[in-house]
Amino acid sequence: MQEETSKVRLTTMSTKAGCAAKFGPGNLAKVMAHMNMQERKDDPNLIVGFGTCDDAGVYKIAPDYALIQTVDFFTPIVDDPYTFGAIAATNALSDVYAMGGKPLTALNVCCFSTGLDPEVYAEILQGGLDKVTEAGAVVVGGHTVTDNEIKFGVSVTGYVHPDKVLTNGGARPGDVIILTKPLGTGVISTAFKNEIIGNDGMKEAVVSMSTLNKAASEAAQDIGVNACTDVTGFGLSGHSYEVASASNVTIRIDLSKVPVMEGVLDLIAKDCIPGGGYANRSHYEKWVEFEGEVSEVKKTLVFDPQTSGGLLLFVPKERADDLLKKLEEKKTLRSQIIGEVLPKAEGEKYITYYEGE
Repeated sequence: MQEETSKVRLTTMSTKAGCAAKFGPGNLAKVMAHMNMQERKDDPNLIVGFGTCDDAGVYKIAPDYALIQTVDFFTPIVDDPYTFGAIAATNALSDVYAMGGKPLTALNVCCFSTGLDPEVYAEILQGGLDKVTEAGAVVVGGHTVTDNEIKFGVSVTGYVHPDKVLTNGGARPGDVIILTKPLGTGVISTAFKNEIIGNDGMKEAVVSMSTLNKAASEAAQDIGVNACTDVTGFGLSGHSYEVASASNVTIRIDLSKVPVMEGVLDLIAKDCIPGGGYANRSHYEKWVEFEGEVSEVKKTLVFDPQTSGGLLLFVPKERADDLLKKLEEKKTLRSQIIGEVLPKAEGEKYITYYEGE
């Protein structure tokens, strides 16, 4: 974090933090049920639309060139303005990386209160700008509205070769599942907001949330994977379900292999759980099975809403070791094999969690 420009606690200016501020998946499903969601299926250039709840839209504009479009913004997850801006931009850029692409341009999305020092907002924007620049993209403008709850993010346009688009619908039986960042940002940010932990307790989460998924995406393209998504507001279970549903497969995850940030399990045991975690569990639990003895703490963990989480990569088993080696070479945070993909049997749950040895 940079030296703070203000004593104000940004996290006290909103009711929820980061991706935990997302409209709950159950409520969103009810809204979408009232809409005419017929896609432009007559448009052959639409590679990825909203049909499979993927991370971004992809539209082909030339035989060897497709645009990726996404937008993401949220309320403060840390108090330091610069760090908040950096995390928000990193989170939005992740959607382009999840599609296997490279960011080109970004537009700021700003909801700012008039009651704070303008320098605070300048620091938020600078944090975002620096991350977009690190990604090799450029900020080309943006839009502001007045809002009592501060919100910031970016709309990102990226590009990818049409034949190299990574989607959440390509997982195949036999694939190995690799997660590239540890879980726990929702729990940790809730603990910070409620003053259960201080800045030292946030350090691991801040590093994770402000680390671009660029290296992990490049490794996936280098080695070749069947499917990809990033783990954000709907938690490991929500985003795993989207892959399993779009791919018509079953996902088995060994909870003993899932990387977790330090102190998270203890915080869950003390009922430090974000509201988004309860919403995720309420909506996604019907598609989840817990096999054998799984603790309530671990059950809660898999619904924890992540902010700027890692990529979930689905790679053929014979390439898994090569991918792990490439991820290590590129110095991703904590890439680990956490599960496998199996054929989907009728009536079977989409996700099975178990505790291995």
